[in-house]
Amino acid sequence: MISTLEKEITFRFLKARKKDGFLNVISIFSFIGISLGVAVLIIVMSVMNGFRSELINKIVGFNSHITVKSYDSSINQKKLNSKNLSLISKNIVFSNSGEAIILKNNTSKGIVLRGYDNNDFSKLEIINNDKFKGKKLLLKNFISIGNELSFALDLQIGDEIILMSPSGVETIIGNLPKQKKFIITSIFNSGLAEFDNNIAFINLNTLEEFFGFNISDRNLEIYLKNSNKIESQKMIVQKIFDEEFVYSWADMNSSLFSALKVERNVMFIILSLIIVVAAFNIISGLTILVKNKTKDIAILKSIGVLNKSIVKIFFLVGVIIGTSATAFGILLGVTFSIYIENLREFLSSIFNISLFPEEIYFLSKMPSEINPTSIFLIAICSIIITVIVSIFPAFTAAKLDPIKALKYE
Repeated sequence: MISTLEKEITFRFLKARKKDGFLNVISIFSFIGISLGVAVLIIVMSVMNGFRSELINKIVGFNSHITVKSYDSSINQKKLNSKNLSLISKNIVFSNSGEAIILKNNTSKGIVLRGYDNNDFSKLEIINNDKFKGKKLLLKNFISIGNELSFALDLQIGDEIILMSPSGVETIIGNLPKQKKFIITSIFNSGLAEFDNNIAFINLNTLEEFFGFNISDRNLEIYLKNSNKIESQKMIVQKIFDEEFVYSWADMNSSLFSALKVERNVMFIILSLIIVVAAFNIISGLTILVKNKTKDIAILKSIGVLNKSIVKIFFLVGVIIGTSATAFGILLGVTFSIYIENLREFLSSIFNISLFPEEIYFLSKMPSEINPTSIFLIAICSIIITVIVSIFPAFTAAKLDPIKALKYE
């Protein structure tokens, strides 16, 4: 418990006085340093969380949450009626894919073709966003391409292209690659250049005919109602399709998200050093405060104030500075995180520069996602650092000999 006397003396020591000018400067810099460290940590963590969420949304918007592939035979249709599967799934579609070469105006490029039925194609998230252009149908000999591919090959809706399949056709002069003409009926935009430049959609039956695939080669794509618990729901699907190979979008992109996680953790550690450096100013400030208040400490001890009360007083001074700076830093960091896109636009217009350009990051705006858990962790770390650095000066003040202090004062 903290007594009324200890509170009164603590707040008296916190008040600025003219003769403590240098001490006040150190306290102000300690406050500013900790506040900025906390704010920068929150802003960076929010931006990295936002970038990760945007990336996940774009990847999941283009790929299914869970994919089931058969090893040697077609997927058992009866398993699709499973009650557990209907509880977790939003859409279930069949698809197939293969690699081909697109030919246009003496230019060739390798692409991945994905095949869907008409009804299934119209269910895809990427088809139902605002940037999709054209018809939402995949009829025979029709193709849907990405906007990056359309820019690279100067293609428009209605243009005709030729696709070359690796599966050959036997002729009198030998085995020749199979070629087929397709008409572009739509252009999609996933927001990720890698997808938009290398993947195209065609009718499922046309794809299987083009590549010589069987119906048994089809994959089952499962889109979940709640994708947050991807691992637990993947286990449910694995139990249903126990004889098939089951994998999720997280499995396909594990290295990318592991790298993002490592980068986020490293940034947290590096930026935490700002708080540590600022907190060490509290040691300097409290040490100077102890020297300046030598006479006051001696008088307090002379009238019977215990050593533990002296420790509490100086300990509270450091903790109050650190805690208030942490609170202000949280307020500053959250505010900047909320309005970071407005700040980016303002700075871009003032200095006439492009901050966070879309052509590099493939995002139209600066992403930011405030995570209460991260903020709580940052606040706890900041306060713990403040508590640790406040201990030594507090015990130093308690060890002062009141007789010597008054003698030399």
